Amino acid sequence: MSQADFQTLHLRGLCKRFGERTVLDNAGFELNSGEVHALLGENGAGKSTLMNLLTGVYVPDQGEIVLDGQPCSIRKPADATAHGIGMVHQHYRLVERFSVAENLILAADRVPELQRLSVAAKTLQTTAEQLGLTLDPYARVADLSVAERQRAEICKVLALGARILILDEPTAVLTDAESASLLAAIQRMANTGKGVILITHKLREVVGHSDRVTILRQGKTVASNLSTGSLTQAQIAHLMMGDVAAPQRQPSNLQPHGADLLVAVGLNASRNDGSTAVSDVAIRLRRGEIVGVAGVGGHGQAQLCEALMGLLPVDSGSLQLDGFSISNSSVSQRRGYGLRYIPADRAANALALELPVSDNLALTQVASGRKGRLWISPKGLSQDAQKAITEHRITGASPQGVTRLLSGGNAQKLVLARELDQDCVVAIAHSPTRGLDVKSCGTVHAALRELTSRGGAVLLISEDLEEIMTLSDRILVMNAGRITGELPGTASANEIGALMIGGH
Repeated sequence: MSQADFQTLHLRGLCKRFGERTVLDNAGFELNSGEVHALLGENGAGKSTLMNLLTGVYVPDQGEIVLDGQPCSIRKPADATAHGIGMVHQHYRLVERFSVAENLILAADRVPELQRLSVAAKTLQTTAEQLGLTLDPYARVADLSVAERQRAEICKVLALGARILILDEPTAVLTDAESASLLAAIQRMANTGKGVILITHKLREVVGHSDRVTILRQGKTVASNLSTGSLTQAQIAHLMMGDVAAPQRQPSNLQPHGADLLVAVGLNASRNDGSTAVSDVAIRLRRGEIVGVAGVGGHGQAQLCEALMGLLPVDSGSLQLDGFSISNSSVSQRRGYGLRYIPADRAANALALELPVSDNLALTQVASGRKGRLWISPKGLSQDAQKAITEHRITGASPQGVTRLLSGGNAQKLVLARELDQDCVVAIAHSPTRGLDVKSCGTVHAALRELTSRGGAVLLISEDLEEIMTLSDRILVMNAGRITGELPGTASANEIGALMIGGH
């Protein structure tokens, strides 16, 4: 079947098991050309597995994929590409040292006309212009912002002939302005006859930018083909997970006269290219306190986290943890003193996805020697892992299960179980709920609160103002590498926003 003939796609009765665990149970989905169809569900509901069946990453145990009334065999990713099915994942699949056009050439082994650099570049440029996006096909991926990398990935997939495009949490790491631009481009894709499957946890995007909705729960399709024109965000949330209480500010665990746990004074740090990333930053955390750092992404937040953890050299300034100087301490030493880090990209920076769950839970303790110097007991690792899985309710996990198979929410629970152990004094949490559903967000927030209840402290860096306002005792605002102001935790979104854009 040619890609140009695409009119309808049906996924019928799809089942998928991993060992004894059923991930999809008679799941279904349908897509028409020219529409944006939102695929929703909590973390672990089976959305990613369903799309992995459609793109040939997995093969279904039962069920069928039907294109325009004809059964379609998709046994590997190349089969999906041949049928005009493409997916843009949360974690982009681009080779950083190559240009955008060179990345297209790498993926176009079955499209001879795209093997020439000039043709690949022109195709990308034309595709971007049709979507109303800007893209430099000769730019090196390593030099691109997150939003630019996403545009590159989308244009690459479309240039390869995709007529059915799957977007997995496409706005999770974008600013509001970047999200608006992308959502407009998604509508343009649909207007040209393409079918777009939108996976997102942002219900306002579902209501405002999709035509129909299908919802999965525990591997089953519980609602299908609902018109978004007749749905509210509250109704969609109820279909996804039942009644969910609106987020409320929780009682603070701050100890007003308690000791300072983390004190940074005059921190300055530079990016790899020599530009200033962190400029004269001062931070103070007390026992039981959550201090939020709000700001538009890309203004030095990632480098601040790395400087505090010792991952990025500090040009000047001092840092104390629980009264002791750690300015010259290594990463492992800082961890040993109780400073822990929950990075924004758990897949790239917190987990070894191809290793078992037990190995990921033990990674830091093995490195520190706490699991043994000369001999590490596999049985002991497995027992400790099972205990953590049970205590932290890491659904779908087993000690020897591959970490890659966990949903986003359960993967984050794994990170929290390892980082927020009894030795944790201060946790630096960068966008800890990015890409998670409401229930998983609540689990993360409860874990951070639990740390403060036992006398620890949290530095929360997030672009989600609701998260900052819900959790923080105090709010710092970061702009262009500087702290531009401090506000109480009860500050309004308008007050925070004014400082984020440079107002006072």
